Amino acid sequence: MAKAVLTPQAENFPAWYQDVIARTELAENGPARGTMVIRPWGYAIWELLQADMDRRIKATGAQNAAFPLFIPMSFLEKEKQHVDGFSPELAVVTHGGGEELAEPLVVRPTSETVINHYFAKWVQSHRDLPLMLNLWNNVVRWELRPRLFLRTTEFLWQEGHTAHATHAEAVEETARMLEVYRRFMEESLAISVVAGEKSPGERFAGAEHTFTCEALMRDGKALQMGTSHNLGYNFARAFDIRYLDPGGERQHAATTSWGTSARMIGGTIMVHGDDHGLRLPPAIAPHQVVVLQLDDQAEVAAAAARLAAELDATGVRAHVDARTHTSFGRRSVDWELKGVPVRVELGARELAAGRATLVRRDDRTKSTVPLDGAGRAAADLLDEIQRALLAQSRTFREEHTYPVTDFDEFSRRVGDGGLFLAAWSGAEESERALGEATGATIRCIVDADPPAPTCLLTGRPAKHAVLIGRAY
Repeated sequence: MAKAVLTPQAENFPAWYQDVIARTELAENGPARGTMVIRPWGYAIWELLQADMDRRIKATGAQNAAFPLFIPMSFLEKEKQHVDGFSPELAVVTHGGGEELAEPLVVRPTSETVINHYFAKWVQSHRDLPLMLNLWNNVVRWELRPRLFLRTTEFLWQEGHTAHATHAEAVEETARMLEVYRRFMEESLAISVVAGEKSPGERFAGAEHTFTCEALMRDGKALQMGTSHNLGYNFARAFDIRYLDPGGERQHAATTSWGTSARMIGGTIMVHGDDHGLRLPPAIAPHQVVVLQLDDQAEVAAAAARLAAELDATGVRAHVDARTHTSFGRRSVDWELKGVPVRVELGARELAAGRATLVRRDDRTKSTVPLDGAGRAAADLLDEIQRALLAQSRTFREEHTYPVTDFDEFSRRVGDGGLFLAAWSGAEESERALGEATGATIRCIVDADPPAPTCLLTGRPAKHAVLIGRAY
């Protein structure tokens, strides 16, 4: 069998990551620094993610909309924390049509400002609330250290924005969307995540509270997979979003925003991938089953087509690989690289024996099954593989989460990767000192008792249990 040429994970994880993206034809660098071309296999994964997430978001009552790519600079300047937080990342247009613009335009880094401008127009009465919108778009944030799917200057994402009559409703919406994200990541991406609140130093610019889903990659680094923000009244006051309550009094609305991005594809690569390439969860695999036609005999071609049609009829995304002019080894490696969950091998010998060979991508095991039950057996394997990948992700994260109470010990170990459960006083200056001393950050505040009575970083009385680690 032909072998895939991938840098081993243990030898150089970043090189392995780049190799996988290139060899599986997921994406490549665009012509402008920091941009990305997503190729058909990568975009097919995104479309499956998008459709699944879109269904879940609409089930909460949100509706899809579209807003402009260009935002007047004055919109961002209305909310000081917001513009301060995003100013280093902004791409600004100063000329158009050969003329200098009267006001610079920001290429959308996120849409809070423009959406809240229109919320102020559309919300007049308590009967207009809640107002819940979702966007599927691209955004631009000037990235100094781009990496495909993880940090690019332009990227695909989803962002939701809501306005509510009360602060309590905004709190509820923030928690609801965090749970939507958590369930999507575990049920569809098969990635075990920790949901918790961001520390003030990691909070979204302009938010009262930010909540996150954090995952642990196979190299021991954390990845922020999605966030949900309670914006409180900050944007409502800045943009004058007010409504008449049932008593005839004018009140400010409370707002939220929440978002995920194509970074989830990068997370899926790094959580599930191995030295043979991708291992795609069946829920997001463009081809869930590939039927590998081993020779060009008409009877074999007909049997392969029947098997694929049987799978398609049950809702399984099946594909027949009839490239008999290409070696069996090359084709097997191609589909293994691309992470197809199940491969069915079918040739004249199998047809004569009334058997088919099934190959699982997650553990690379082979089994033979009766040909007339091959479709059902392949479909059953998909559920098994989805569960197995989630279990492996959860086990890896749990085995690489370490309680720590001594800062010197933490400093020695943090470079080896993992998440560290520590006690924290809540002092913001200690966050900055942590990053400067170790390159690590507080990933989130978790719902647990602090592992020590005093803060790992300051020695003051502990207020929170936090997970700390180095991150992408």
